[in-house]
Amino acid sequence: MENKQVAQPTFSRVMIKGIPYYRTRIKDADGKRVSLYARTEKELVVKLAMARGEIEDARFRKYNPTVAEYTEKWLVMQSAHIQPTTLEGYTYAARKYIIEPLGDMYMSEVTADDIKLAMVSVSKKSEAVYSTVNMLLKSIFYSAEYSNLIEDNPTKKLNAKGGTPKKEKEPLTDAQAKKEPLTDAQAKTLLDTIRGLPPYVFVMIGLYSGLRREEILALQWDCVFLDAPTPYISVRRAWHEESNRPVINTELKTKSARRDVPIPKVLVDCLREEKAKTTSDYVIADSEGQPLSYSQFVRIWNYIKVRSTGERTLYKYVNGQSIKKKVTLELGQKCRNKPSICLYHRFPGNTSPAAPHVYHEPDPRRSGSQNGPAPSRA
Repeated sequence: MENKQVAQPTFSRVMIKGIPYYRTRIKDADGKRVSLYARTEKELVVKLAMARGEIEDARFRKYNPTVAEYTEKWLVMQSAHIQPTTLEGYTYAARKYIIEPLGDMYMSEVTADDIKLAMVSVSKKSEAVYSTVNMLLKSIFYSAEYSNLIEDNPTKKLNAKGGTPKKEKEPLTDAQAKKEPLTDAQAKTLLDTIRGLPPYVFVMIGLYSGLRREEILALQWDCVFLDAPTPYISVRRAWHEESNRPVINTELKTKSARRDVPIPKVLVDCLREEKAKTTSDYVIADSEGQPLSYSQFVRIWNYIKVRSTGERTLYKYVNGQSIKKKVTLELGQKCRNKPSICLYHRFPGNTSPAAPHVYHEPDPRRSGSQNGPAPSRA
């Protein structure tokens, strides 16, 4: 029986910068023509064989991706319509609990048993983690099924309930359950305490307009209308942080979040005074006129926090070892590190960021009082 002779491919010859080359063209996995060059025919034959193998592998992977490849692709597709912080959480959960146990398998090879085995370790985590991974698995495989990459979805009957349940919290006291708003006297104590301190304008806006922290930190002067017949604040932006850096969004979560809030005269006067002495576009800004980062906000909030009573944890180093001790601070007690700070009062049942529990005794050196109408309860 005669051996079949394999036809030797024919190559064209080209000159590149005075050097002769053999050239051939092939189509890649996406159908685009790609040129291959070599100095000799033998070298070009080897390159052609390697290129054809890579193209076949790419075509196979295009329609038969691994779990790791398709999961990364799915995360990129989601980045167009979800917040970066949300995407960061999804990426961590997907890589930790999906790619790590299933990443090397092809999407078409994954069975329901493989999914259940991967969820064993997740079931030992919290209910929130289990719910997130469950959602990611179903979304990824439903997307692959919709794209005709798999015929059967192995996550169809995956149990949505799982994870370690939360520990039951101690029942709230009557004061905590009521969460009563600040009284007029408490609001006055708060404002007298922090007048002249960094959190003053922030607390004023929170008390008299009811804006959330994210709305106050994103507030710019172009949304504060002090000279209108009825002065008001227009909520058009929201603040959040990414890696401790502020990000201002103009897309709010709901339509109702975009609103106009009328403000009383006492807040109008406060904002007018603040606007006269600032050059920043933001009402609450750092020394460079930029919105606050999360750590900057925490430092500002500590002006109020250090003046609170209640239980605190103190650390003392003895022979190089840290000794933790819990103490309960009482009203009228002086702060150990700063004797000028007096723990003046407690406001039970209110944990809102714009109205902390306890405030500093008014400084007698400060003259004048900015008494206005009581904060709105609306």
